[in-house]
Amino acid sequence: MASKPSIPKGTRDFLTLETERRNYIFDTIKEVFHLFGYQPIETPAMEYLETLMGKYGEEGDRLIFKILNSGDFLSKVSDEELKEKKVQKLVNKISEKALRFDLTVPFARFVVQHRNEITFPFKRFQIQPVWRADRPQKGRYREFFQCDVDVIGSDSLLNEIELLQIADDVFNRLGIRIIIKLNNRKILAGIAELIGREDKIIDLTVAIDKIEKIGLDNVIEELKIKGFLGDDIVKVVPILTLEGNYEEKIKKLEEILASSETGIQGIAEIKKVFDYLSNLDIKSEVELDLTLARGLNYYTGAIIEVKALDVEIGSICGGGRYDDLTGIFGLKDVSGVGISFGADRIYDVLKQLDKFPAEAETTSKVLIINFGEKEENYCLQVLDKLRKKGIASEMYPSSAKLKKQMTYANNKKIPYVILIGEEEMKSEKYALKNMITGEQNLLSFNEMLSIIR
Repeated sequence: MASKPSIPKGTRDFLTLETERRNYIFDTIKEVFHLFGYQPIETPAMEYLETLMGKYGEEGDRLIFKILNSGDFLSKVSDEELKEKKVQKLVNKISEKALRFDLTVPFARFVVQHRNEITFPFKRFQIQPVWRADRPQKGRYREFFQCDVDVIGSDSLLNEIELLQIADDVFNRLGIRIIIKLNNRKILAGIAELIGREDKIIDLTVAIDKIEKIGLDNVIEELKIKGFLGDDIVKVVPILTLEGNYEEKIKKLEEILASSETGIQGIAEIKKVFDYLSNLDIKSEVELDLTLARGLNYYTGAIIEVKALDVEIGSICGGGRYDDLTGIFGLKDVSGVGISFGADRIYDVLKQLDKFPAEAETTSKVLIINFGEKEENYCLQVLDKLRKKGIASEMYPSSAKLKKQMTYANNKKIPYVILIGEEEMKSEKYALKNMITGEQNLLSFNEMLSIIR
């Protein structure tokens, strides 16, 4: 007996309605990206493993899906190496490629590879799937789409402002209430300087990034495991637990990090961003969150995270400033900043809030009933005229029972059905049935067209 077909955990099939709704999200996001002058690019699903490894931290590297070399992938591995079972050494010999973990690192590779073909500052957007070998759970998938928007080749804070405006615009159009959380990696670096642990900045940020998921006490335990001493933690915790409004937090930070040049620079950048925002019509709440770290290694300045206010689902958009990501590919000192919209989580939020508009469920507007071969020839002409007028239309492909054709229209939520028999062909007046109200009228083509429209 054949096994029941299935798909890997953490991946999904999308039915017609789901696909239409996802396209509504993509189209809304694209429209805003274009409005702000960003241009689309695409990169391959797979990259060389060396392109991806070492860019996301130790935890991120473990979540990269490796691709076995074609053919005899064990040909370069000796029996001794197999017996040793040194996983990383084996991976490097049997796998040269991997599925992309995100769109940012491939974008950095793209910029370096095509630097003579693009204009800087380069404003790009990219909407493609990414893969992570993560444990599937609610709101977390192994295959999912990211909608990235970045500007590279400029260190101006105006770029951060523009990205915040984009996030605000996108979620307002989608009808999702959000809070935008901001921090600056330089502030976190200043905290590391304060406790004399500059060499452990990655361990610090990776631990802090988990504070919402595992709580402060567990973060403290993780810091201890990573080698942070009691005195270090005593200095760090009051910063992470600072309360008050934006002005109060900034004032306290300036006192605490007064001896850290890097920390003061981060504070100055945050202040400038909030100063710009105060003069703009940003509808969403913007908050300074000192626990916001985003564990990826490549962030160097502003870090951004967007959360839905009405659904518990984690971040639905996030990103930040990276000052030298292209440097790892040979192009030094090219600063960039970007954010990524999590389309799959946005879908889950809209579904839970029942916020998908009716137009996100596009379908044919008209079904022409098929009464037989004689009527088919005539109806093909009517069908052609409807389509040329911009009306999404179809004719049932066979002269099945009327009930079956009507059921087809109902199942597809087609709002209008046209019935054309011998009498209708002679009079050139067609029976138009409204499938929602049940009303049916005999109309000329133009009369029918005005009602359908």
